[in-house]
Amino acid sequence: MKKTILYLLLGLSLGVQAQGVIDEVIWVVGDEAILRSEVEDERLRAQYEGQQIKGDPYCVIPEQMAIQKLFLHQAELDSVEANESTVSHQVDMRMNYYINQIGSKEKMEEYFRKPSSEIREEMMTVVRNQMTIQQMQQKLTSNIKPTPAEIRRFYLDLPPDSIPMMPAQVEVQILSFEPPVPVEETERIKQRLREFTERIQSGSADFSMLARLYSEDTESAKHGGELGFVGKGTLVPEFAEVAFNLNDPKRVSRVVQTEYGYHIIQLIEKKGDRINCRHILLRPRISATDKVNAIERLDSIRQLILADSIQFEQAVIRFSEDKNTVMNAGLMINPNTGSSRFEYQDLAPEIAKQIYNMNEGDVSQPFVMMDQQKNREVCAIVMLKKKTDVHRANLTDDFQTIKSMLEAKKGEELLHDWIIQKQKTTFIQISPEWQGCDFEYPGWIHNNN
Repeated sequence: MKKTILYLLLGLSLGVQAQGVIDEVIWVVGDEAILRSEVEDERLRAQYEGQQIKGDPYCVIPEQMAIQKLFLHQAELDSVEANESTVSHQVDMRMNYYINQIGSKEKMEEYFRKPSSEIREEMMTVVRNQMTIQQMQQKLTSNIKPTPAEIRRFYLDLPPDSIPMMPAQVEVQILSFEPPVPVEETERIKQRLREFTERIQSGSADFSMLARLYSEDTESAKHGGELGFVGKGTLVPEFAEVAFNLNDPKRVSRVVQTEYGYHIIQLIEKKGDRINCRHILLRPRISATDKVNAIERLDSIRQLILADSIQFEQAVIRFSEDKNTVMNAGLMINPNTGSSRFEYQDLAPEIAKQIYNMNEGDVSQPFVMMDQQKNREVCAIVMLKKKTDVHRANLTDDFQTIKSMLEAKKGEELLHDWIIQKQKTTFIQISPEWQGCDFEYPGWIHNNN
């Protein structure tokens, strides 16, 4: 089954518009038209981005557009709508990505040969359609719930060479905490930020310049501390509360503490429920002595675990400061899959290095690592809970993987059949010169009126 059902051509024709095309309606699906220029724009966009189209683009592209319209029409009938807040957030992320990659909003507009308002409007339509179609497909396939017996039959019927190889995977428990930051260091950081504020307010320094020179948020520092338009839910609460209460772009906020460090913030612009601001982030430094003390403390905890004076899980609850794992007895969860299994490359390098030669039940020596979310150092020990070597998928170790394979197969079959049935009940008209195609779904021609 081809993946064209799930990966529709929903590209945004930015800066690669067809030139000199005499426009005409080439397909009609229901009451929606597909124009020759739309197909040409999409073909040029795919060519521009190096995207491979399998087959004749003048056959593949309009068929995919027609499939898109079938799903969108059904979504309208079933009142399936994308969440506008989520759409707006995704568009903000894409706009910020373009601006970061190209260098500025003005350069982006020049690159795409459109004002940013028009780029955003087109993106809103594209993302809204993508999300709506995805939700419609999820609704259509939501009742696919194979039984254990079906999953077993599916697995036993798989040709041996179709059973996937599963990479080595591990389950890891972690106990970590941050070495304490001296009060003197915290005060030093806050005073530095207050000095920045005084320089900005007096006009002797520019916020953007100071952000580029000193902010420890390296990504935003490249753009003078600017974060781009974001919604309140995108920001950590302490930061959002202060940022969204700013009203004067000439003023600088008080010093704000978050889990990432200490900030000062300056408003750039408010637009509805979104805000664009810039900030400077400084983080207190942990001394070498504090790190040594933390390592020694962790080593004492490790010795208690090895002596069976305390279980690793009990030690986590008692000592760990990792809020993401402490209520799960230290068990780490893979953010990419939602499971507790990790491939080595999915782990923080410091953890992967520790557990590579460990056996199940072993507890590592204390080590220092970077907390990727907070981008600061923590001290930790880890225990290897389970280790699975490279193997062919089996029902004992990889039941969820096999279940997902069966669900995906059933989902593709259901959507394929749904499109065929939808063709029979939808008005479809294709211009004669566009009919000579080897379509994936021949029903377009059979239903051509």
